[in-house]
Amino acid sequence: MSKKWLAFALKFALSGLLIWYLLSKIDLAAAWERVLGVAPVPLALAAGLMLLQIVLGSVRWLAVLDSIAALLPFRRTLEIFYIAGFFNQVLPSSVGGDAVRMWLARRAGLSMAGAINGVMLERLVTVFGLVLLVALTQPLLYSRISDPATRMVFPLLTLGGVVGIVVLMLMDRAPARVRHLKIVRGLAKLAADTRLLFLKPLHALRALLLAILGHVNLSIATYVLAVGLDIEVGLVDCLVLVPPVILITTLPISIAGWGVRETAMVTAFGFVGVAADSALVLSILLGLLNVAVCLPGGLIWLLSGERRAHPDAAREIEAIELDAEADIPKVDR
Repeated sequence: MSKKWLAFALKFALSGLLIWYLLSKIDLAAAWERVLGVAPVPLALAAGLMLLQIVLGSVRWLAVLDSIAALLPFRRTLEIFYIAGFFNQVLPSSVGGDAVRMWLARRAGLSMAGAINGVMLERLVTVFGLVLLVALTQPLLYSRISDPATRMVFPLLTLGGVVGIVVLMLMDRAPARVRHLKIVRGLAKLAADTRLLFLKPLHALRALLLAILGHVNLSIATYVLAVGLDIEVGLVDCLVLVPPVILITTLPISIAGWGVRETAMVTAFGFVGVAADSALVLSILLGLLNVAVCLPGGLIWLLSGERRAHPDAAREIEAIELDAEADIPKVDR
């Protein structure tokens, strides 16, 4: 078994184990009844917000691409982002949605460096925007969490995020004695584009605001679902508690966040008195809704003709994923 498939198997096992553990603690029949009994209007509104999430993600990616002079039309950007969402949520495998996005961006006319760096920087902006949002809501979080150790986690994450970006911007100026290292050579390829994005205030502000807006939108969607499930939780609670849950879910240790999201949601919402079974149902419904919203991305993929036009698409996508993992693009922009 290759390392890639071993990693996939471990992620699958962790997701399954966490979900099994949580489900073993609740009344499954009652939980399923609550899922089926969700109010239709809040469910439809939440679905609309999840669709908006895809549009916001596309605009965010477009802003990042614009900052590094790697341009795509908005419609094509939206199509590619939607297809990548389908692969991320519906068909988790050894080849992730990000690799599909890089491959399609390359097919759309971007250079290899532009395709890889654009996706990686969009991911970086998304996570850093999430860290900033968590930092901004710290005062509200403190009023809900009294444990000193828990309170310190997110300020440290914010500091770590800033330091990490600064280090990344300087990787192409690393001391000569470490430049031969594979990771240093790889990250050096990304350093110049990182400076283009973060050292130009307009570019940085635009991308980070779009990232924060996306996380706020997802928090509102979670609140709307909670209303539909008759869970007593406020909008402010969701704005404070959902971003840390999303942040934890970004860790690449599970399949599409399943299991990790549910565990984090049960823990976070427990701070405001939400019962574990209610938080679990909310998280599962949020995940299922995300899958449902991403399904049309698969139809776009089939109708695009990319797979028929490129029989070796799977091999090419896997190759570009290996390039991204090393972050050593074969073709300079």
